[in-house]
Amino acid sequence: MKYTPNPQSVVEEMLQTIGLKSLDELFSDIKAEVKVQNALNLSEGMGEMEIRRRMKDLAARNLTTEDYPCFLGAGAYDHYIPAALEQLLLRSEFYTAYTPYQPEISQGILQSIFEYQTMICKLTGMEVANASMYDGGSALAEACNLACTSSKGRKKVIISDTVHPEYLDILKAYSLSGRMEVVLIPGKDGAADIDTMIKAIDSETACAVIQQPNFYGILEEAEALEKAVHENKSMFIMAVEPISLALLKSPAEWGADIAVGEGQPLGNSLSMGGPYLGFFAARKDLMRKIPGRIVGQTKDLDGKRAYVLTLQAREQHIRREKAGSNICSNEALCALAASMYLTFVGEKGLKDIAVRCHQLAVYAQQQLEQVGMKLKFNKPYFMEFAVKVNDPGAANRKLLENGIIGGYELDGALLLAFTEKRTREEIDQLVAVLGGK
Repeated sequence: MKYTPNPQSVVEEMLQTIGLKSLDELFSDIKAEVKVQNALNLSEGMGEMEIRRRMKDLAARNLTTEDYPCFLGAGAYDHYIPAALEQLLLRSEFYTAYTPYQPEISQGILQSIFEYQTMICKLTGMEVANASMYDGGSALAEACNLACTSSKGRKKVIISDTVHPEYLDILKAYSLSGRMEVVLIPGKDGAADIDTMIKAIDSETACAVIQQPNFYGILEEAEALEKAVHENKSMFIMAVEPISLALLKSPAEWGADIAVGEGQPLGNSLSMGGPYLGFFAARKDLMRKIPGRIVGQTKDLDGKRAYVLTLQAREQHIRREKAGSNICSNEALCALAASMYLTFVGEKGLKDIAVRCHQLAVYAQQQLEQVGMKLKFNKPYFMEFAVKVNDPGAANRKLLENGIIGGYELDGALLLAFTEKRTREEIDQLVAVLGGK
């Protein structure tokens, strides 16, 4: 195959084959306003020194969390990353070009994935975890897909709209396959409407889903929903925040069949929105249906401990009719960062971080109330809450003018997050700006 641009004769031949007359006709579905109309405005070529200077000048225009304190969360959080983690992750041994199919030359990456799986199981209380997924949203969609393909014809997914909106968008995209029917239940006062979700459960229900804490930072009550779901012989799926699990009940304690979530808070930087990693854990009896891959521990011919890719439940590896998903790549380097993070901070450290996040959020609420500001939802939260403001956009602009990255804009409110990196002084400054002092 030639990796060169096609000459005009080849282009015309391909167009004729598919019944088109021009490239413009081929791309007719693309709106005119997003097409490049003129030649790109590119500068003349530059030398290495000039390029470095130019890139440095451009980079200086960016505003980062190293410059301003950040109270923006909504699914991606500015947690502290240990310096040792950042340095170790730069080692060339941790970079791999492809999936470790050949165990004899891949013991390092296989062991790192096995350790990651073990830590996710311990964190969630579940019995088995895969080698990670693209992100929290795809992990949730794959969990719902698993529930539907495993339930002998059931297709209904009951889910609260208090789940992260991006997760919901991914789930809706998955539903285009026809494998599932998404039933979105509106929340009530910022929390899932459990009673309405229970009423929606019927013989067609494959699973019910909630997020803990939910998109608004609120802690959900899941006991009644879990009971109703299992009485119906459906699956109960929870999307959880990993650091909160140091304080809150684990998905296993809630009775979840599958636990998923976004692993970015575990030692991964914000990185302009990615790459991140989705974790996926489940009951042991679902092991052969879990998407992606699972690394297992065994012994070699000499009786020494060894690691192998044990299960890969996609159609590249097993018969297509038995494959529940065709999702391919895991985020091995991001998962390694998560393993390093959990190793460095340990159980006590993770709990200390979770406690500090919650305490800072409580302090912020108290200070905001002292200047007359109220929460949008008066419910228990972990480290994130929505505070009422008349004009969220204007409030964020004012905060930025005062050297603060504000929150996620909701209808009449700002969703603010408080990680362990924030200080009382930064919170006091936030309150002073929002309170108009």
